[in-house]
Amino acid sequence: MEKRVMTDGKRRRSLAAAAAVLSGVLVLSACNDGDKDGASAPTTPQSQAQVDEAAAQKTSKAQITISPESGAQNASINKDAKVTVAEGKLTEVTMTSGDGKAVKGEIAADGLSWKPTEQLERATVYKIAATAVDAEGLEAHENSSFTTVSKANSFIGNFTPEAGSTVGVGMPVSITFNKEISDKKAVQSGISVSSSSGQEVVGHWFNSQRLDFRPEKYWAEGSTVTLKLNLDGVEGAEGVYGVQQKTVTFKIGRNQVSTVDVATKTMTVTQDGKTVKTIPISAGSPENPTYNGQMVISEKFKETRMNGATVGFTDSDGKGEYDIKDVPHAMRLSTSGTFIHGNYWGPDSIFGSSNTSHGCVGLNDVKGAGDPNQMAAWFYDRSIVGDVVIVKNSKDKTIAPDNGLNGWNMSWADWKAGSAV
Repeated sequence: MEKRVMTDGKRRRSLAAAAAVLSGVLVLSACNDGDKDGASAPTTPQSQAQVDEAAAQKTSKAQITISPESGAQNASINKDAKVTVAEGKLTEVTMTSGDGKAVKGEIAADGLSWKPTEQLERATVYKIAATAVDAEGLEAHENSSFTTVSKANSFIGNFTPEAGSTVGVGMPVSITFNKEISDKKAVQSGISVSSSSGQEVVGHWFNSQRLDFRPEKYWAEGSTVTLKLNLDGVEGAEGVYGVQQKTVTFKIGRNQVSTVDVATKTMTVTQDGKTVKTIPISAGSPENPTYNGQMVISEKFKETRMNGATVGFTDSDGKGEYDIKDVPHAMRLSTSGTFIHGNYWGPDSIFGSSNTSHGCVGLNDVKGAGDPNQMAAWFYDRSIVGDVVIVKNSKDKTIAPDNGLNGWNMSWADWKAGSAV
């Protein structure tokens, strides 16, 4: 037999080949690990599409949508925030403010939606994290972060009368906005005022910040008036959005209208068209006559201070011509300072015989407003905000419709002309 001698080079090549074979065996063994039946190994994905398809087999079909979208600015504080899901049901939703404070919310009974149960704060960052499961119990997750509208980028309307109040037949709905409104049509379209009496109610803009609503005639006694503010998200001016979303109602009481005749120096009080009292009065002096026109009681004070300097009646030293710190039974009729009030400083003889005031309508009274038998007390106790006081036969002009809640001094045609819708 021929004896072969293996050189070092041949030996190295043989070892390398053996290693390669062994390596292949080990690789195949590793891929086949646990295959007791000797089945062939699964195919290794060769493309991104195959990888995505394989991953999708273990992904929940639930599709969560969070509003506002992540990164949104100037979001509504009332209605923007919500979570919905398709092909699944929500199991958990958390909402927190930037400082970590939790916001209360509620998942709907059907598990398909969630919304906060409290109003959000303005100019605040909020985060929402939502979890849902599909029919196979696989979970899906979604997160969002957004910022609510700031005070600088939002407006509100302060309105009167108050919700739940009972007012007189002359009470308009008056809304004063805290910022100038340039898109009056958009804002007015987001507001509705209706009456259970079926009366047509129209809005009138006095300026860029005040919008009043009234019917053609006084409200029907006993009716209910409903004000709806759907201003959330309404752009009232460039980059300035509404944030209010509410409904309020108020009641109209009995029909009381009182007519002051400056010439005869009397006031006739009627309720539901019937005269209930005639009261002697003292109106504005010839130098300071009382406005004519229909005026609405906007405020009532058992006692209040009246300083002439605040309404332009000053002496040479700049101080008020009068400064009475305890005027009894005072009821405001205008923004400029017209009141109907008790007068204890004038002699009894002026009431019904002489007009002596600085433009107000005075009724006989006592200091301290403590005598219910005085005419001022009687009228005060039977009057409510929204009652109408008509002044006639004065030497002065008719009061401006926007001086107080006195839009009744404008014709219906002119009133409607001031509507933006």
